[in-house]
Amino acid sequence: MARSPRSTALDPDIRLLAALADPTRLAIARELAATTETCACDFTAIGDVGQPTISHHLRVLREAGVVTSERRGQWIWYRLAPDVAVRLASIARDMIPGGLIPASDLVARRAATAAAAHPGPGPTA
Repeated sequence: MARSPRSTALDPDIRLLAALADPTRLAIARELAATTETCACDFTAIGDVGQPTISHHLRVLREAGVVTSERRGQWIWYRLAPDVAVRLASIARDMIPGGLIPASDLVARRAATAAAAHPGPGPTA
């Protein structure tokens, strides 16, 4: 199934995965996962990049829906978006061949298979 470049750029799953594919952005996301929130000024300790580069990475993460931000005075505080883990889990779940099957569906299938293998007496006339 081919996608046009325009639809690929607009796909939120692709934007999420592309944002996390960069080592610096992944390090930022991991830092945020370990804390409640972090000031933008504290991310320069993550790697060998300056504040302008960190700001660029934070913008990419924000646009992809990975992080949320709140301005307090002259500082901006970041935290992971509340749904980012759910979004990643959904993408991973979609990659499982055949998908995940709820236990109740497995039980129902097993009962249907058993009933088909051992049919009971038919209708009597």
